[in-house]
Amino acid sequence: MIDIDDVKLLAFSHLAQDQGGFDAHRADFLSASSEFRDHHQTLIQQLHRDGGSGRDVVAMITLMTDRLIEALFNFSVADLPLTQACTLIALGGYGRSEMNPRSDIDLMFFCEHSDTPYILQLSERMLYLLWDLSFDVGHCVRNEKECLDIAEKDLTACTALLDSRFVCGDKALYKHYERVVLPTVMSRNSRSFVREKMAEHAKRIRKYGSSVYILEPNIKEGEGGLRDLHTTLWISKMKYKVHTLRGLVIKGVMSESEAKSFLDSLDYLWRIRNELHYLSSRKNDQLHFEQQEQIAEFLGYKSNKNALAVEQFMQDYYEQATRVEHFSSTLISRAANREREDTKFAGYLRRRMIEDGFYALRGELNVTHDEVIVDQPEMMMQAFWLSQRHQLKMTLHLKTLIRDNLHLINDRLRRSRKMSQVFLDILRYKRGVYETLSLMHHLLFLNHFIPEFKRIYCQVQHDAYHIYTVDTHTLFAVKEIVRLWQGAYEESKPLLTQVANEIEKPELLVLAVLMHDIGKGEGHQHCEKGALMIPTIARRLGLHKEDSQRLEFLVRHHLQMAHISQRRDLHDDQLIAQFATTMGMSENLKMLYLLTFADIKAVGPNVWSAWKGFLLQELYEKTYEVMEKGNFFKDQRSEKIRNRKRKVVKLLSDEYGSKTIKDCLRNFSTRYLMTYRSAQIIEHIRLILDRGDQPLSLRVVYNHELSYTEVTIVTLDFPGLFAKVAGVMAANGVNILAAQIFTQKNGIAVDILQVGRDGVIYDDDRKWKSIKEDLIWFLEERGQVDDLVQKRKNSILDLSHPVPTIPQRVDIDNEVSNEYTVIDITAMDRVGLLYEITNSLIRIGVYVGVSKITTKGDRAGDTFYVQDIFGHKIVQPEKIDELRDTLLKDLSEQS
Repeated sequence: MIDIDDVKLLAFSHLAQDQGGFDAHRADFLSASSEFRDHHQTLIQQLHRDGGSGRDVVAMITLMTDRLIEALFNFSVADLPLTQACTLIALGGYGRSEMNPRSDIDLMFFCEHSDTPYILQLSERMLYLLWDLSFDVGHCVRNEKECLDIAEKDLTACTALLDSRFVCGDKALYKHYERVVLPTVMSRNSRSFVREKMAEHAKRIRKYGSSVYILEPNIKEGEGGLRDLHTTLWISKMKYKVHTLRGLVIKGVMSESEAKSFLDSLDYLWRIRNELHYLSSRKNDQLHFEQQEQIAEFLGYKSNKNALAVEQFMQDYYEQATRVEHFSSTLISRAANREREDTKFAGYLRRRMIEDGFYALRGELNVTHDEVIVDQPEMMMQAFWLSQRHQLKMTLHLKTLIRDNLHLINDRLRRSRKMSQVFLDILRYKRGVYETLSLMHHLLFLNHFIPEFKRIYCQVQHDAYHIYTVDTHTLFAVKEIVRLWQGAYEESKPLLTQVANEIEKPELLVLAVLMHDIGKGEGHQHCEKGALMIPTIARRLGLHKEDSQRLEFLVRHHLQMAHISQRRDLHDDQLIAQFATTMGMSENLKMLYLLTFADIKAVGPNVWSAWKGFLLQELYEKTYEVMEKGNFFKDQRSEKIRNRKRKVVKLLSDEYGSKTIKDCLRNFSTRYLMTYRSAQIIEHIRLILDRGDQPLSLRVVYNHELSYTEVTIVTLDFPGLFAKVAGVMAANGVNILAAQIFTQKNGIAVDILQVGRDGVIYDDDRKWKSIKEDLIWFLEERGQVDDLVQKRKNSILDLSHPVPTIPQRVDIDNEVSNEYTVIDITAMDRVGLLYEITNSLIRIGVYVGVSKITTKGDRAGDTFYVQDIFGHKIVQPEKIDELRDTLLKDLSEQS
């Protein structure tokens, strides 16, 4: 520990008293105070760097502050005529002796009369000195009556008084405050204080995140943070009329082990908060991405094959925050008198026996005696079943009993047919499934019953896309399935709702959702690793072979539908046929469709979009049709094209003449004619024929239901056309979701784009008029698209804070499509990214036929179906290497 040397500072009080007063020595005193502050802050920071505990560092900062405040007080009063007693009282975090490096100093000047010249001059002198020393100071000047009045009216002020302690000044006056004021404050209506404090707690959690597992948690105000511990102590102090944590132990409110847990939690959070404050240029309690990485390194975490150092640190943080949240809610429940005595005779008469060993009272489930759980630990599962079926909350006693006896769940118990059947029955019931599984998770029961689930408990994925920890995301995914069953999406997602209600074994679907990410606890390739765990889990649960195989299939393929729908050409018949073969049975397809929806929806509030839903449904419906009717696409292709041509000619002949329409149709590729229906082909032909001598034709259709706009551009084709289009769209702030690019045999390009972002539809006619003018400008070579894109980049004020970067990746595949080489590019998202990539492709000499663009938080995934100048796939190994190397080089230079 550090010796706080304040002898030099204390000497100034004698100088001020004997030689010239306060003003004569103020500058020298301020200089000495600055030197004292800087010297000791450096020593304390070194103590922290050398591994000092959170408790030790906080104690030393508090002691240094106390000594400095005392010196300031003595210097400020030295030449003042003493007209009344005054004592300086620390409030808030300073009053709790919880000073972190950038904490505020909250002070109360407590005196007999608060408005005398003596008090005003004293407080003014001290405050200006503290401000000159760069401290953030909160202060008040109060007498006894004012303290009692403000405590009655203001919850925050009342709370601050609960944390008050003596710093310096008149000790007798402080004794009076301690003897008269504090007991009076604490004797006021404790029930209303507890009620208001709990409401304040709930409001705070809503503001800072209603989950422990927020991506960038607030270590002070967030759930599972310091304020949870503070709130616990405030409520307990007021309820049980004690001033210290030790007092709660003496009164039997808190056990010795709970008190130790409380102090250990404070110590852990203080150490992190200390480092966070040292890393920040100003007061900051938000654990941003870049600071998470720095703190992980400071605490000694090392990356391994399963997880980054920062992911290990944040997993430990979330586990600790979960313990804090559970511990705090338990003690607050006690103090709020929620756990009532059920042994009283009147209470006994109101009991409703549920079954042997369990009863309900006042809407809560409890055990008749502890041995129900201790002697028969399989009854823990029965307790969850009863809670779900009878819609009863568990009493605090029952929850504590389960949590304290989790060690009794061994492998023999996990294989118990009775326990497994009850668990599957809980999953099968549909009502209350999410709430019951959440309670199992909260009480750590799920980790013990399914040990594989423990591997993803509080597990973090260090990116801006995955907002929740893996286990919380999993539970939210279960919630989405339940919402489908409840009819919450009946109007907005009728097909998903219908499919959800057609599932033969709902418990298997919930189990698949619960298991889909368990492989993430083992590092990369989590789908395969998770699937390999399923046979063991299925045997323990007593699943039949068919159910076990289906569960394994769903875990192994749970990313496939999202990937294909968002990054592959859904007009490719071969692709659909291959996917249908992979699915094997329609029940597999149905379950995977539902699992994919729930998985995407549970990633975060804005991840699912109507566009993603449209693509997913298109893949499902096309695959389902192939599985139900068989793959007759090849046999039907010719007939389908003939019928479409006949219909188009019939409907447009009067307008343009049948020969003109037939000539136009002959110029289209088979792929185009298979992709679009007659009504769409008709609109495209109108654009082609009505263009005349104009540089281009443009048609914009707003799809408000699916929140995207379809843009069709018709013009003469030339190398780099799509790159120019992408650049103009980027420069106008339009996000391209997908593009289908066709060139007629006579050189007319038909580019069809779907554009939108996060449910925002571009439906401003003036905007599209401006975009058309820009397109014509650049098609006529009157300017450089580069300049327009750069202007857009420069105009955007980047207010975001750094997020974890991802390695850029280029994958090239010649197996996905018969006609095209498929390029998958992953990179950090930015303005003009698609324009940069398409420019690179043109320079290499490849041409885009289909493009699909997805965004996951800060990550862009762009897919391109490309051919060479002769319309062939790129198959030469050296050309593929050149393609990959050039793209990676260009992406790196422009990032």
